Amino acid sequence: MDDVARVILAIGSQEVAEEVLHLLDRSGRARVVATAADDRQLAEAVRQLEPDAVVAEPAIAAAGVGSATLLALATRESVASLRAAIGAGAQGFYVWPQERQALLGRVLALAAARRVPERRATVVAVHAARGGAGCTFVATHLAQAVARRGRSCLLVECDPLFADLTQALGFADQEVRTIADLIPVGDELTVEHVDGIRVHHDSGFGVLLGCEAAQTDAVEDDLLRTVVGLAAASADVVVAHVPRHLSVLTRWCLDQSDRVVEVLSLDVLSFRAASRAFEILAPHGLDDRVGLVVNRAARSEITASDVRRVFGREPLVVVPFDGAAVRLQDHGRLSPPRGRVGRAFDRLAGTMLQAPAEAAEVAS
Repeated sequence: MDDVARVILAIGSQEVAEEVLHLLDRSGRARVVATAADDRQLAEAVRQLEPDAVVAEPAIAAAGVGSATLLALATRESVASLRAAIGAGAQGFYVWPQERQALLGRVLALAAARRVPERRATVVAVHAARGGAGCTFVATHLAQAVARRGRSCLLVECDPLFADLTQALGFADQEVRTIADLIPVGDELTVEHVDGIRVHHDSGFGVLLGCEAAQTDAVEDDLLRTVVGLAAASADVVVAHVPRHLSVLTRWCLDQSDRVVEVLSLDVLSFRAASRAFEILAPHGLDDRVGLVVNRAARSEITASDVRRVFGREPLVVVPFDGAAVRLQDHGRLSPPRGRVGRAFDRLAGTMLQAPAEAAEVAS
């Protein structure tokens, strides 16, 4: 089957290897095609079988796994194992058996990706470690700014629990299609299905909206992963509005993104939350893709210059506080693109549309 991920296991403990094998095989969406006991066997198996993923102990995978996705597995977390995983190029680190479902979710995402058309979009994930920092505000205004630059843009709600985009964009009182409408065709999703639920915003971008609260349990992570992949095949830019909580889905969205925008406000709790998020996400190797946006900047003891001192980098943009912008969002409207807020987001959109290396030079 085209949507089954092919996996090689490279785990020293036979007992753990068998447990992982049964977990993956029982899913019906992953198949273990080989096992390896050491780096030599692993290298040979990868060369011959060209798997989608390798689930391996970091030390065994040190020799490399070619183009396969490396998911590091250990029975306990330690500094040594994390360093070995990073050194081997792992795209995920999982502690067995506590994080077995997270591991399964990542492998199933690879299975879903096998049936997704070739990606054309630049995918930008917008995240705020602290609630209230303005993740929704930044995501919606970034989409508006991208569209004004003549690029097709699709804003995707990846937080079905709260679905804040619906209110922020003025769709709360309208009969609109949502991601929940894709549930009946979840296993057969195509770009055409995604286009069918796309809602047009007057600012020129499309939106895939979250569903009613009663439907959230039915919207599974696998469906959202497939939706993001299909969106990336149907637009120039995808802006993913991701949840604050660093769930398996949130980490997957961050992993899959070309750029990550971390939203800060100028207060201690926001800085602390972002610092903690960066520590948790360190094994994912996102550092060269992350840019900081200071939102609602106003006079305070903490200033935008403190961002470089704390995080070692300048913010991509500083969005000034504007009381009118807050009132507009409360009424489901966006700030005008020609104002101070709009100009800040135009600069941010320009940065997001640059190649990552060029953007890094601008920010440094």
